[in-house]
Amino acid sequence: MPTAAPNPTATADALATGRAPAESVESHDEVTTRDRVLRLIVELGPISAAELARRLTLTSAAVRRHLITLETEGQVEARDDVPVTKRGRGRPARKYVAAASAHSHLGTAYAQAALAALAQIKQALGPEGITAFAQARSEEMRARYAPAIEAAGDDFAARAQTLARLLAEDGYAATARPMPGGIAVQVCQGHCPVLDVAEAYNELCEAETRAFSDLLGVHVQRLATLATGGHVCTTHIPLKIPTRKDS
Repeated sequence: MPTAAPNPTATADALATGRAPAESVESHDEVTTRDRVLRLIVELGPISAAELARRLTLTSAAVRRHLITLETEGQVEARDDVPVTKRGRGRPARKYVAAASAHSHLGTAYAQAALAALAQIKQALGPEGITAFAQARSEEMRARYAPAIEAAGDDFAARAQTLARLLAEDGYAATARPMPGGIAVQVCQGHCPVLDVAEAYNELCEAETRAFSDLLGVHVQRLATLATGGHVCTTHIPLKIPTRKDS
């Protein structure tokens, strides 16, 4: 029986990496798992390696291996979160957030075409044209989100959870995070599909914030945005103050 000819590509890869050709499948799996790690950091960061391992059902060693690669590639950044204790003791917990390059990895929505179109709008209509565009975009969001948020009832926490779910479905990697004492919820958007555009035209962020306020029926506050250098867009939603309807 003739012996099968060796695969030249697999042999070259083996010589270059020092691994058997069969490990090429494992390499693909490694990349897929690393992408899952990155996406979870984008969605939930700051997040520790232990929490990543728990959520992804991986060993701590496997997660740390992926984190080292992601740090080397400049896609995540580590931050020391000092524990708050009476004596201030304890080793700082290292948590990870997405770096700016991670958003390019996840993709943006036709950024270059949108930037070119908005530049033409600004040239033809001035700043008012950009404001009108941002307003129209936020009104479209209101129209799509309003039925689901109204169906959540009058509970602001439930409405905030619904808003985060809708944003996540639109690619914003959003979560709703209750604050201690139940006084507020923060909706965090770990990714922005139109980040390049928002960096150039902050009118989009401002209009989006107004849309959140209108949808939830309460005054909200933007604490940070990806467009201004934050690692996440954070919107603070108070749960225990008078609403617009009451004022």
